[in-house]
Amino acid sequence: MTAYDAAAPAYDAAAPAYDAVVLAGGAAKRLGGADKPGLSVGGRALLDRVLTACAGAATTVVVGGRRPTARPVVWTREEPAGGGPLAALDAGLRHASAESVLVLSADLPFLAAPTVDALLGELRRTGGDGVLCTDADGRDQPLVAVYRAEPLRRELALLASAHGALAGLPLRLLTRELVLARVEADPLASFDCDTWEDLAAARARIRDHGDVLDEWITAVKDELGIELDVDTRVLLDLARDAAHGVARPAAPLTTFLVGYAAAQAGGSGKDVEDAARKAAALALRWAAEAEAADGPKNDAG
Repeated sequence: MTAYDAAAPAYDAAAPAYDAVVLAGGAAKRLGGADKPGLSVGGRALLDRVLTACAGAATTVVVGGRRPTARPVVWTREEPAGGGPLAALDAGLRHASAESVLVLSADLPFLAAPTVDALLGELRRTGGDGVLCTDADGRDQPLVAVYRAEPLRRELALLASAHGALAGLPLRLLTRELVLARVEADPLASFDCDTWEDLAAARARIRDHGDVLDEWITAVKDELGIELDVDTRVLLDLARDAAHGVARPAAPLTTFLVGYAAAQAGGSGKDVEDAARKAAALALRWAAEAEAADGPKNDAG
């Protein structure tokens, strides 16, 4: 991966309707001071998993120490370093220009785009100051939320004026002053990794739940820098047909050739699926010929 840094772009009305601020500068005391955003779940750093979930943001600001990331971000630090979530949020907002700001912590291994979409959709529907995700126990998660930037900046300024600084202040001082709606998203969306036990549980779940193939494909695409939406079932069917109808080693070799052909054709998800279907049809014809050739021999025997 590459250490990315991006200058904040000027506001573009055609760009996505939100920016994202990811808080990645906590002390991780319950992890013994480990570099929590850099810890991996499913082979991907926690921070990268969060960045994938908010890939639709016009600008993504990460508040914390610079590190390699899977996609470009704007880096900043709170003042003072380690000053807490309100100081970090204030620092991140200085680089955001969209009317709506998605605010996330950097330790959410199961956060996904559908939760982000649900938050943004509810904000458009309700018209309040923001929308929070609630966890499985009904507790508010202010760091899995979307806010309107103007009231967020206003309340942060009022808190800084009232207390002299934002460092060390709790998030509840901010959220209790805002008109907020709630969404019940995926129960795992707000699962965070505060302890080594949390991290172990997340790693175990990645391998055990029914979406392990989707997790793996996402990890590979991030690692290779590929942005491609493809129906993995088409490729799995192709691998099965090639392995059964031709020979087991044909499966990986055929999927490689499909990828190569799709790249030559343009490299879109549709190109991959079209090439996979052609190869699958060939494998089925191959198998049918083999069965026809074997039939008379078996009857004669």
